[in-house]
Amino acid sequence: MSTPARVLRAAYEAAAAVVEGLGDEESWLPSGCTGWAVRDLLFHCLGDAQRGLVALHTPSPEPVDRDAVTYWQDWRPDPVGAAHGRRWARVNASMFLDWGQLRGLYLETSAATVHAAEAADPDRRVATQGHGLTAGDLLTTLAVEATVHHLDLTVGLPLAPGPAPQGLTAVRAALDGLLGRAALPEWSDTHYARVGTGRATLTEAERAALGPAADRFPLFG
Repeated sequence: MSTPARVLRAAYEAAAAVVEGLGDEESWLPSGCTGWAVRDLLFHCLGDAQRGLVALHTPSPEPVDRDAVTYWQDWRPDPVGAAHGRRWARVNASMFLDWGQLRGLYLETSAATVHAAEAADPDRRVATQGHGLTAGDLLTTLAVEATVHHLDLTVGLPLAPGPAPQGLTAVRAALDGLLGRAALPEWSDTHYARVGTGRATLTEAERAALGPAADRFPLFG
């Protein structure tokens, strides 16, 4: 059974396999995140890896109040917050005049985060985003976000490799936990990730099959 550190390594290495081969022209392609080009999304992913690296090196005395599922309860769709976040990432990403610098910084930082993850005690208490988690649950949340953004990153890159299966399994587990039941059996991991996070809308047939649970979508976004 995969440990959280192994899941994170798989998710980050899959994303790195996409990013390593991207040139400057491709970095301007649209991503699956509204208003963001690939380079804007990569800056956001860089920040997430940095956040994980800091958290792993900052043990917390505070009690654990979130796990790998409940962490996502705070991340409900917020149009105003999303608009501010889009502007912030676009402005900061634009400061990298050389795409290679941003790409290299992301690859170095994500590799460092994986190294720290593999050395961390998964039961250690850490803090991030105003909450306390175990290090193991933190790593799972990082893998979930990296996997969802991998799908965003490759919207305009049809030949790019897809997310790691371990990452998609972690996304499914988080969404099932938030939903309180398993998803529709015919849904692929990728489709579930998209509808569960608001990247795609439910069809009428899907809404009918889900019943009252359909009103809870997106489960986070």
